[in-house]
Parts: sequence; structure tokens; C-alpha cells
Amino acid sequence: MSDDTSERTTIRTGREFEQTFRLDASEAGAFLVDLGEQLQQDDELTLTTDEWELPFAFGEPVELQVDFDGVDDPELELELELPGRTDESAPQVE
Repeated sequence: MSDDTSERTTIRTGREFEQTFRLDASEAGAFLVDLGEQLQQDDELTLTTDEWELPFAFGEPVELQVDFDGVDDPELELELELPGRTDESAPQVE
């Protein structure tokens, strides 16, 4: 596939989307570092693959959940939830 970003599907508000990636720890770590830097620098981010892009303007507060299951096969799950940013303002009090 070419590097032309116009060939990517843009995932927009009003649509549900989910994709799971199976990565080695090093690649997952690089993704998390890039994501963390973007979260520190801006209130918008765009996730991309060769097939799609997902632009997202996020608000506060960001929710981080740590879930450890130490029974049988130990597993650590980290979940980051970014709420969408709204451009609405509060009503006026008169």
C-alpha cells in the first residue's frame, strides 16, 4: 500500500471501532511512550495504521485503571480511558 494518507479510512464520532494488537513488549512500550508524550503535549491525538486513522480530542479527567489477577496465570491489565472533549460552555446565570 502507498504512503498516501487519503487511502486510510477515518474513524469518526458516531461509529464504534475496536481492534486488538498482539505486540512484543518492546513495541508495546514504544507505543506507550509515544502516547504518553502526546498526552503531555496536547489535548488531541491521532492513532494510525496503514488502513485507518482515528483522530480524537480528549478532555479531563483521564481515567487509569490497574487490574492485577494473581491467581493461576498471573495477569496485569492496564486500561486508559480518555473522555471526549466537548466544546460546549456553561449557560449564563442572569
